[in-house]
Amino acid sequence: MAKWLIIIGLFFIILGVLMYYLPWTLNWFGKLPGDIHVKLEQGNIYIPVTSMIIISILITVILNFFKR
Repeated sequence: MAKWLIIIGLFFIILGVLMYYLPWTLNWFGKLPGDIHVKLEQGNIYIPVTSMIIISILITVILNFFKR
């Protein structure tokens, strides 16, 4: 369990450094074709369908890699 927490922590540290020093590297995320963004008078509706599919695939690949 401790090994997993360390790996997840390192992932979040790398992600945080990327977002802080190189914000344009993740600027594309959330603006992919298939992500639904509707602007209304009362507010906005945002449904990141394609982005969540990509995250799901990445998490599946990473977990299968470490499981074997």
